[in-house]
Amino acid sequence: MATTGKAALFAQARPGGRVKCSLCPRYCNIPPGKTAFCHVRHNHDGTLYNVAYGRPTAVHVDPVEKKPLFHFLPGTTILSLGSAGCNMACRFCQNWDLARADEVQRGAVDLPPDRVVELTLRSGCRSIAFTYNEPTILAEYVMDTAALARQAGLRTVMVTNGYITREAIPLVYRHVDAANVDIKAFDDVFYRKRASAHLQPVLGAIEFIRDQGVWIEITTLLIEGMNTKPDGIRAEVDWILEHLGPDVPLHFSAFHPDYRMLDRPRTSPASLAVARRIARDAGLRFVYEGNVHSDGGHTVCPGCGEVLIHRDWHNVSENRLTPDHRCPQCGESIPMA
Repeated sequence: MATTGKAALFAQARPGGRVKCSLCPRYCNIPPGKTAFCHVRHNHDGTLYNVAYGRPTAVHVDPVEKKPLFHFLPGTTILSLGSAGCNMACRFCQNWDLARADEVQRGAVDLPPDRVVELTLRSGCRSIAFTYNEPTILAEYVMDTAALARQAGLRTVMVTNGYITREAIPLVYRHVDAANVDIKAFDDVFYRKRASAHLQPVLGAIEFIRDQGVWIEITTLLIEGMNTKPDGIRAEVDWILEHLGPDVPLHFSAFHPDYRMLDRPRTSPASLAVARRIARDAGLRFVYEGNVHSDGGHTVCPGCGEVLIHRDWHNVSENRLTPDHRCPQCGESIPMA
């Protein structure tokens, strides 16, 4: 592999020219000439490089609701970019053609941080999302872009699996404004068997990221018969209530057969509705259904039940919030970032 990109942070030299990466809980011990599990952090002669720095393979203008973020600049557009590679190996990955790609430069474009900001402004977007693949592995690119974005009055988003070490979070998230974090299932066995990862580091990261002042929303992709049992959903909801509070938005998204789970059925609307009802009955105030056409995508006032933001799929057709984010009917304050 030709060495490109930028020398990586979170790297410690080891005997024999190896480099240990401390960016994520894998702590890869990388021999010379090899890459980490994520495919983008490469040991070249004892120096670790982020070979995807400034080289995204996907760049699009999206509605911010597609991330999904429903309480962060609702109804606006966001410049979304990602590369190849990931630090998990989810068998149900919905973006596997990027996340599990072996060639990190495949289809990449040259887009350094200053040009990302320029393109965002020119596109009329108010924010930038690192998404599609796992943005944690692009840490140096995220950090440099987010710093420039903040100077330009733009905001930065991470759409992430939350697989990042505690020591990396303050630097990576210093200029990040919001994150949508996947909780894939509230079950470490599921994580080990279906994602080659562990649950607890994700939960710890969510709390610590929120402690940095980052706006947090949570997504769980529901897969029929695998993470749809009411006890598991209630355990996740109880954790959110205890550790994050009742106002953190939770998105239950529908799975479609993909990658190595082509044999699994699409998630039924009934399963999404059941999960949403469990979460709302337990005390979460903002619970949404995704990847389906339903009323579960609206933001509803928890005080009076008024529909405040009407959505169809990823499109906002009406936003009735007052300028200070209150319900015009009863005056209830709605948390927004």
